[in-house]
Amino acid sequence: MIDLFFSYCHKDEDLRNELETHLTMLKRQGIITTWHDRRINAGSEIDNDISINLESSKVILLLISPYFLASDYCYEREMGRALEKHESKEAVIIPVILHPCDWHSSPFGKLLATPTDGKPVSMFANQHEAFAIVAKDIRNAVEGLSTSNTQNIPESTSDIKNDSSINTTLRSSNLRVKRAFTQLEKDQFIDASFDYIARYFEGSLAEIQNRNQQIQTKFRKITSNRFSASIYVNGDCISMCSIWFGGQSHFSNGIFYSSSETISDNSYNECMNVADDGYTLNLNSMGMSFIQAPNSQLSQEGAAEYFWSMLIERLQ
Repeated sequence: MIDLFFSYCHKDEDLRNELETHLTMLKRQGIITTWHDRRINAGSEIDNDISINLESSKVILLLISPYFLASDYCYEREMGRALEKHESKEAVIIPVILHPCDWHSSPFGKLLATPTDGKPVSMFANQHEAFAIVAKDIRNAVEGLSTSNTQNIPESTSDIKNDSSINTTLRSSNLRVKRAFTQLEKDQFIDASFDYIARYFEGSLAEIQNRNQQIQTKFRKITSNRFSASIYVNGDCISMCSIWFGGQSHFSNGIFYSSSETISDNSYNECMNVADDGYTLNLNSMGMSFIQAPNSQLSQEGAAEYFWSMLIERLQ
C-alpha cells in the first residue's frame, strides 16, 4: 500500500474532499492510503505530524490554486520538501490544478499536471468529470510505482543510467502545439459554459441568502437555455437578470446577460462569445458593462463571476 499526501490550502478543502471521494476505489482495493492535516488529532504537534506523514509518503498531491501559491506554508515548506523528495526519487509529485493561476512559472511548472493539459478542475462544467480524470492519472502513477518496486529506487542519477530495468526516457515538458477547434467543439463548449454559469448562479444565490437574514433570492430555469435570477432585500426586489444563449441575435453563438427578466433575445447588457488561443477554448466579453472585465480568455468560472458581479453590484 502506497502512502499519499495532500498538500493544499484550507480554502480549497471542499475540492480536496471531492477528490478524496474519487479516490475511494484505490483505497478500497488497498492500493493507497491517504493523509491530510485534518487527520491530526487534538493535542498533537501540527508541524511534527505534517512532517512525519510527508516524509513517509511516496505520492504527494499538490492541489494548486491561487490560495496554494499565496500560502507560505504550502509553497515554501510542504512544496519545497516535496520537490526535494521528487528530485531524489523518494516520491512522485502530481500537481492537481484546481483553479486558474500562474502555476507554470513555479518550481513544479515543468511537471506533468492533471487534469489533462493542466485544465483547472473549476473550468469543467461537470467537476466529477475532472476528478475522474485526476483519479485515473493518480492510479496510473501509483501502479507505475508498484510495478517498479519503489523500495529499490536508485538514489542517484548515475544509478538510474546504469539500471536498464528503469525507464530512462527524457523529454521536454514543452509539448503543446496549436490546433484548430471544430464548430462542434465550440458548440459543445458554449453548452457546457451555460450549464456551468447556471449552476454557479444557483449556488451563489443559495449561499448569499443563507448568509444574510434580510436577503431572499429566486432562481428560475425557464428553458434548457435560459434562466433568471432575482435578489430581494426585506421582500423588495433589488436586482434581477436573465441569462441565455442562442436565439435570434446576430451573435447567436453567445451567452447573453440582461439586467431584467426580458424574453427578448435582442435586448441585452452584455454578451460572451467563444474564442480560442490555439490551445484552449475560452470566453470573450464584449465589454458592454460598466464593470471592468478582461476582453479575452475568460474561463467558465471567470465568465460566471463577471456576470454575477453585474447582478450583485447594486447590493454593494
